[in-house]
Amino acid sequence: MKALQISDVRTWKRIDIPEPGEPGAGDALVRVHRMGVCGTDVGCYLGKFPFFAFPRIPGHELGVEVVAVGEGVSNIEPGDRCCVEPYLNCGQCDSCLRGHTNCCEHNQTFGVMCDGGLTDQVILPARKLHRAGSLTYDQAALVETLAIGCHAVDRGRPERGENVLILGAGPIGLSALEFGRLADANVIVADINPQRLQFVSDSMGVANTVLLKGNDQDIEAIQRLGGGRLADVIVDATGNNHSMVRAFEFAAFAGRVVYVGITQNDLQFPHAAVFHRRELTLLASRNAMPGDFERIVRLIEEGKINTDPWITHHASFNDVPEVFDKWIAPDSGVIKAMIKIT
Repeated sequence: MKALQISDVRTWKRIDIPEPGEPGAGDALVRVHRMGVCGTDVGCYLGKFPFFAFPRIPGHELGVEVVAVGEGVSNIEPGDRCCVEPYLNCGQCDSCLRGHTNCCEHNQTFGVMCDGGLTDQVILPARKLHRAGSLTYDQAALVETLAIGCHAVDRGRPERGENVLILGAGPIGLSALEFGRLADANVIVADINPQRLQFVSDSMGVANTVLLKGNDQDIEAIQRLGGGRLADVIVDATGNNHSMVRAFEFAAFAGRVVYVGITQNDLQFPHAAVFHRRELTLLASRNAMPGDFERIVRLIEEGKINTDPWITHHASFNDVPEVFDKWIAPDSGVIKAMIKIT
């Protein structure tokens, strides 16, 4: 069975792997139709993502079709189109028992910590498959990206009319944007890339954007767009340590800062002058919750999330090694690339 593996830094390898066989109790065999490419996949490819080791078959943003189910499976049946919740939690650690399955102490994210879905068929726990209803396979593969932003915004708990600043206009930032709008917040998007901000304005319909310059003009611009106040909630989706530290400068007093981007660098920030004086709250956001997937499927079906602008690039399975470097170039214009597998 065909598969694509990231065998080393910036190195794709075409491999053959055994077919998965019949699903066991509680499992399901699925055919992979689509894989979305996200920043995690890029970080893995570049050798910069924590929790990842070579070689690995990537693929965690998936649109799949159920082929067969094992004993005891009742939530799905053969023929169902599904999105995949790729966080393979143990169900037994303290985090899982307290309902925090997104940050299981022994989590194995499919396609990151274990081989993933860039292949024909895989076996997954049936509890990690969510019926996609009327969604296309492309849309089903988008659900996981949207779930990351959903959970991050939920962590920040924005209220109606509050200022929500999204730092970074990549896919995770855009997913946070969607849920900031759904909370009826005043959403502001900031980035250093004017092309991405143009996309946010033209395709996502967001008027409040800031091209970051790295000086006090940034603070003034955010305050102006916030009606004279800085951001009540900041979601940093950059994964850049400098941005993550600077996020505190943009926070209103009693504001909440959510780190959804990941860095391997240490962070140093002024405590007394900024963090303590403003009584800020710092939150991490990891993965997403099962209910987020079901909510997002419903929101797309109801037309409350428009997926039309999201997918900007496509490629077939066989073309991935040739196009991937083009996709990750800064001037590529890629928002979400989608791989067609079957």
